[in-house]
Amino acid sequence: MASLSSSKPEPRHESAAAQSSTTPSSSPSPSFEQTPRSLLFGAALVLIGGVLWGINATVSKLLMADYHADPLWIACVRELAAGALFLICAGVKEPRLLVGALRARRSWPMMLATSIICVLLVQVSYLSAIDWTNSGTATVLQTLNLLFVLAYVCVRGRRWPGVRESIGVALAFVGTVLIATGGDLSTLKLPLPGLMWGLIDALCTCALSIMPLKLIARWGNLTVNGITFLISGLVLMPFVQPWSSAPQFDWFGVLLMVFTVVGGTFGAFWLFLAGVMRIGAMRGTMLGTSEPVAATISGVAWAGAVFSPTDFVGFAMIITMVFLVR
Repeated sequence: MASLSSSKPEPRHESAAAQSSTTPSSSPSPSFEQTPRSLLFGAALVLIGGVLWGINATVSKLLMADYHADPLWIACVRELAAGALFLICAGVKEPRLLVGALRARRSWPMMLATSIICVLLVQVSYLSAIDWTNSGTATVLQTLNLLFVLAYVCVRGRRWPGVRESIGVALAFVGTVLIATGGDLSTLKLPLPGLMWGLIDALCTCALSIMPLKLIARWGNLTVNGITFLISGLVLMPFVQPWSSAPQFDWFGVLLMVFTVVGGTFGAFWLFLAGVMRIGAMRGTMLGTSEPVAATISGVAWAGAVFSPTDFVGFAMIITMVFLVR
């Protein structure tokens, strides 16, 4: 999950913004009437979006394992294609915002920084973590971004973490240790590069929760996503040269690539955002835990991922942290 939104960080890999009480808007959008039917529909959209993000992680693993697609190549192609989709939708739904953003020279330095840190680095670190480990582990490690968000909020607010937050931090730490060592502190079960890429992804996803908020508030989600995704893909293009380094895909590989762009990136973002507008960021955060669950299940079913009991205990601890650190 790795798209920009004022509600959830992607994870996603895959695309994002703050998932806690640090978000400027943790309540549903006032444009939607808060009826039980609306809340139920919004919850369903969020769950589907999270599931698509989780499945997208496994699809990315299949592309790298079965078709030897390089993580940088996937990131470059996905960013260019998803960026184009975001811009087309922005041009249709909010053309004045899109034109205004393109003309606002003062916004471009932050737009460029957001493209590099919040899109390019999130995409590359997330895909690299999946490549070194598996979709479930990488997605759970990305969830640790909440700890970095908490640290930022505490430093900025000049306060210590509360009791619930402290318990959440302890659970996340122990859970990460269990995943990395398998319960044996004398060994490192998880490949060190995979662990490091996962932590880098968590840190960059934290930045994704903070950096683009002013841009999104001014120019809208679709416009900011479209511009930053496109810039990120263009930055990678000279190094990746996707036209000359494309993997040899059969028809199934092409379908996987179409899904990772249309369903796993653009579609998942669209559904999640539409749901959060109806139920609010707080509920969206909680229901967003469908992402690591879907990544783990699909990883076992489709990519042959194998998890030990200590892995599942670690996963449960980190997911529990999501419900405490908010």
